[in-house]
Amino acid sequence: MGKSVADKLGKGISPQQFVDGMTKNKEAFIDWMEKFSWPSGEDRDFFESLNNRDDIRCLILMADWCGDVVRNIPAVFGALEVSGIPTEVLIMEEHLDTMDQFLTMGGRSIPIVIFADTGGAVLGQWGPRPAYIQEPMVAFKQANPDREAPDYQEKLAETRQEIMKRYGEGPGYQALVVKELRELLESF
Repeated sequence: MGKSVADKLGKGISPQQFVDGMTKNKEAFIDWMEKFSWPSGEDRDFFESLNNRDDIRCLILMADWCGDVVRNIPAVFGALEVSGIPTEVLIMEEHLDTMDQFLTMGGRSIPIVIFADTGGAVLGQWGPRPAYIQEPMVAFKQANPDREAPDYQEKLAETRQEIMKRYGEGPGYQALVVKELRELLESF
């Protein structure tokens, strides 16, 4: 039996309500939203073609304090906005039961974008970061299983720096988000 979010459909808030309610990082979030552009016309066409389907729902686990949310979700919103897929936001702290079904390497990492059918059966998920940007964290967790190790925090800080470097200064990384969401959506 796969994962289900049936009990959460209709319980979230809209992307606009999320943005309106942000108490942290709102300017940065809106800034990245304004910088969103389609990597290609073909990508835009693909997301627009999803309007022909009414069998997909999207739930996004996230919170405004999270840097990866601020970076990645503007691109997710940008892509899904033209898709017609009903999209709801679940604030992580209010939905820890759902969060704990979608852990990343055992931890509560956000954002997690969940695609489900109309009955709530989970079709796929994306997050918390594009694969290329997430790579250093995967390598770090594999190499440093002991959180109590004396150099754990130092190595974690180095890993976070590498992640920031991979995001880069501009919105170029958003193309990775669009590409990975598209590949996921094409798979079901």
